[in-house]
Amino acid sequence: MMATVFKEVSTITAKGQTTVPKSVRQAMGLDYGDRIVFQVDDEHGVSIVREAADQPDPVVDSFLAFLARDMETRPEALSTLPPALVDRMTALTKGMKMDLDAPIDGEVDL
Repeated sequence: MMATVFKEVSTITAKGQTTVPKSVRQAMGLDYGDRIVFQVDDEHGVSIVREAADQPDPVVDSFLAFLARDMETRPEALSTLPPALVDRMTALTKGMKMDLDAPIDGEVDL
């Protein structure tokens, strides 16, 4: 039997959701958007493992295939964003610095 390295507690909400504590995410090497798998068996109880990164997401794959087909068959439907929307997005994000690879600090619902 493995020794316990550390222990964390997380509350389950009325919707059956919980937050994976930061220390657990860090120990498992989890980042935003990563997926976890709950494994339940009689011998070991419940374990949580990181889902293999090469697992395709059938919903995303189907949606991307749909978009690709639509762009191929209806290129005339493609258009740029209206200039007013571009200006508004630029104004709303002016001065914001975003590092998409930066770790997330604090409690986060993933």
